[in-house]
Amino acid sequence: MPELFLIRHAQASFGAANYDKLSDLGHEQSEELGRALKAQGVTPTSFWAGTLTRHRETLDGILRGMGASAAPQTHAGFNEFDFTALLNAKYAEQPAPENMHTERKSHFRTLRDTVLEWERDDIPNPPESWADFTNRTRHAMRTAMDPDQQTVLAVSSGGAIGRIVADTLDCPPGQQIKLQLQTRNCSVTRFVYSARTTYLTGFNETPHINAANQERLLTYS
Repeated sequence: MPELFLIRHAQASFGAANYDKLSDLGHEQSEELGRALKAQGVTPTSFWAGTLTRHRETLDGILRGMGASAAPQTHAGFNEFDFTALLNAKYAEQPAPENMHTERKSHFRTLRDTVLEWERDDIPNPPESWADFTNRTRHAMRTAMDPDQQTVLAVSSGGAIGRIVADTLDCPPGQQIKLQLQTRNCSVTRFVYSARTTYLTGFNETPHINAANQERLLTYS
């Protein structure tokens, strides 16, 4: 069966004016992953990415690590949900937690609770509905999983990957954010698929990380 390697982008620029670009460490992570996939004998025949800068920069690094070149296709369904706008919608009529957008602990604690409310449709005027988020990630997967390709590689984001995994496994409500918050930068989630079915075969794998480089390369945001 064909296989899809769904990869979370490398470390972006949390707390910076522009989050949507890789940090110096993120560029290193992506190249290391490319080298690790090449060593495993992974030879994608099709490349996809979301439309965000951090997606394309991650894919560029993977390709450099592989010593390969490609003209990837893009699908906005692989994009992250707008977490800044979602948090702002949640706190539009009430004081927001201090440093909600800039301090990691405050941000992710607040995001977890906010996503659970979003999933229940309890947040007025979100940037997109939970149903729309689900449908666009589902469509991106269906589009990328070409049965005529043997190995597909796609770069996405933690929230979208969490939703895709939860959707594939038919998880109960509340599981997407649990998956999202444990997804490592540049981690690999694998699926095998056919025209009729999709199976999850690996989640949150980091073939480029070992005991020698873990302290430096293992990141979550």
